[in-house]
Amino acid sequence: MQEHADVRTGERFWTVGELARELGVTARTIRFYEDRGLILPHRAGTMRVYAPRDRARMILILRGKRLGFSLREIKEYLELYDLDRTGVEQLRLLVAAVRSRMGLLEQQAAAIAETLAELKKIERDADRALAAAVEDVAA
Repeated sequence: MQEHADVRTGERFWTVGELARELGVTARTIRFYEDRGLILPHRAGTMRVYAPRDRARMILILRGKRLGFSLREIKEYLELYDLDRTGVEQLRLLVAAVRSRMGLLEQQAAAIAETLAELKKIERDADRALAAAVEDVAA
């Protein structure tokens, strides 16, 4: 991969294809988040170029999606970075969102555990019924 840098600042940048390959997503995925205003690439002529900030934001976006956060929640979190350079509000929002997400996942885990227990009981009952039916047929 060819490394690109801004001649004036020396800042590294990526094309959409390079960034997509590096992050393991499609160019369409990157454009989707761009269309939603989550990343804001610069232009080099007609080509979009993504700066380290865009790359960092994409990493946060992908991590947030993997952890089950909505685009609205992710966008709110990212926007706080620009509004509060101390990071305090961003961290408060993150803690609240993480706690909320964990609570939801704990509820889902309990529901899954309950469903699995019920399915195991049905399986045991069905195995017993099947064994009895096979025994009756054999007799």
